[in-house]
Amino acid sequence: MRPGLAHRRVPGLRREELARAAGVSVDCVVRLEQGRGPHPSTAVLAALARALRLNDEDRTLLFQLAGAAPPQEGRIDMVVRPSVLRLLDRMADLPALVLSAKADVLAWNPMATALLGDFSAWPPAQRNIIWQRFLGTEPGRVAMTPAEAENAAAFSVAGLRGARARYPDDPGLLRLVSELRSRSPRFEQLWTARRSGQWRSATKTIEHPDLGTLRLDCDTLLVPDTDQAVVVYSAAPGSREATALELLRVTGTQQFTATEPSG
Repeated sequence: MRPGLAHRRVPGLRREELARAAGVSVDCVVRLEQGRGPHPSTAVLAALARALRLNDEDRTLLFQLAGAAPPQEGRIDMVVRPSVLRLLDRMADLPALVLSAKADVLAWNPMATALLGDFSAWPPAQRNIIWQRFLGTEPGRVAMTPAEAENAAAFSVAGLRGARARYPDDPGLLRLVSELRSRSPRFEQLWTARRSGQWRSATKTIEHPDLGTLRLDCDTLLVPDTDQAVVVYSAAPGSREATALELLRVTGTQQFTATEPSG
């Protein structure tokens, strides 16, 4: 049973909890319940399906009831499997998040919020690591040397090129690439240059507002069937960083809810 639900007469999420988990407004949830207002976008429906942890059949039914076409073959999967969400739940002492094939932040655990900031503070259309890298205005918590930043930028562009090759007709991917090319001269330069990029570093430097500089191992676990990635931060036992992560597990987001995240 989920924490906080033990004394409820009816199991499940309250409207406020569902809205928060999906990154939408409570009013949006109310309008959907009452069947009024404009049809929800596919991004909102996908977010609700993730928050409700629907399986593929239930997700399809949700889209159909909302008058929208379910995700199609050849489109980027934006729904995280319940089994992967359970994995995030079990990683209570490690920051972890799930990225789509085009680097959308699809899900994250409380430790990721405590380490990197609240991803729900990003508007859904901007909840993308690459969008934030080239167009974001808020300073993130991941610190990079100029060489690391250059490599990360090249890797990001190369990753989107690979995604476009796998999903040439995905409308969300096409919109993302078009916006980045039109608004970011640096992205356009890298895209036109067709440079390859390879992520060589297994560590990331995090500048945390309360805990200072943390050097953390960063590993990516692939979910092949959905073309998604689970990114996990960890530290060697006994290190200062391991102690800092333990402190974050205890304190949670009590002190850090106002700062923008960075992956």
